[in-house]
Amino acid sequence: MDESVLKYIEQSLGNIHYGRTNRSNGLTALELTGSDRVGLLSEVFAVLADLQCDVADAKVWTHNGRIASLIYVKDCSSGSAIEDSQKINKIELRLRNVLKGDNDIRSAKMSVSMAVMHTERRLHQLMFVDRDYERTPILKLTSDNPLVTVQNWEGRGYSVVNVQCKDRTKLLFDIVCNLTDMEYVVFHATINTSGDRAYLEFYIRHKDGTPISSEPERQRVIQCLKAAVERRASEGVRLELCTEDRQGLLAEVMRTFRENGLNVTRAEISTIGNMATNIFYVTDAIGIPADSKIIESVRQKIGLSNLEVKELPLINHQEAEGEDQAVGIGGAVLLSIGSLLRRNLYHLGLIKSCS
Repeated sequence: MDESVLKYIEQSLGNIHYGRTNRSNGLTALELTGSDRVGLLSEVFAVLADLQCDVADAKVWTHNGRIASLIYVKDCSSGSAIEDSQKINKIELRLRNVLKGDNDIRSAKMSVSMAVMHTERRLHQLMFVDRDYERTPILKLTSDNPLVTVQNWEGRGYSVVNVQCKDRTKLLFDIVCNLTDMEYVVFHATINTSGDRAYLEFYIRHKDGTPISSEPERQRVIQCLKAAVERRASEGVRLELCTEDRQGLLAEVMRTFRENGLNVTRAEISTIGNMATNIFYVTDAIGIPADSKIIESVRQKIGLSNLEVKELPLINHQEAEGEDQAVGIGGAVLLSIGSLLRRNLYHLGLIKSCS
């Protein structure tokens, strides 16, 4: 109902651009992927602090034992993007060694970019390239696993993808980004929500106009879309840190987490002016919710007024609605490319052509 929000959406949709921009925003982007382990982020931020790199913004995702991170840094002395090639080489070398650890020599990757891209879109791409969807999680706590099915509609030349899962913010974004990165085109879609459940249906084809053509490809789509839904799942206790920013702050906080056996499963780090506003989701070393006494001990060390517990993990999950609930054209929100009205009338059989 907020007119300013509606205006902002209209302006954003009217100024869509694709891919990377040429602006650096005065920051250098560090892209990292590798095997997740307790204390990894502590080592990463310690290296950056040692190399006089100030972290202005960062996002970290973990999934199936893998980690992907996009960290925006600037030079502590100049306050601008890092352009010294020798310093960039040193950052790459040291961070790559941290990521490799003792057992990830092949798959650990680290790169530096001066371009700006949508952070969460890029994280999906990094994890997709890293093939996190092929790996088996060490420990799966949540019973809310997404249900994904893929079937071909032979008469119309579409592959029909259905996704049923718990509803949340950015769910549609996550799924469509991954379909796009897999080079599928969405022709029609139906999105429906009921309570806390989401039901999504997509009619897709390859860029050349053909549907999914083999069983291995169908299984790959199912795996990738399950991963797309799960990557943003917030496992663990949500902690929010709000304090005056200073050099080495993140390194200190992460070291405190590591020393108390806490593993960061997801992080959102931002700096506004001279204030650091950071969000961390933490578990214990094996991935189960951390003990409240340990959380309180960590808060005492970092500062009770600075680090607050904002969200505890849900222990009891509601039973998912029956998987046989209809997912189809009659959804609450219809999304399609082209003429919404004609295409949906076409699917309902009320007209003979959707062109």
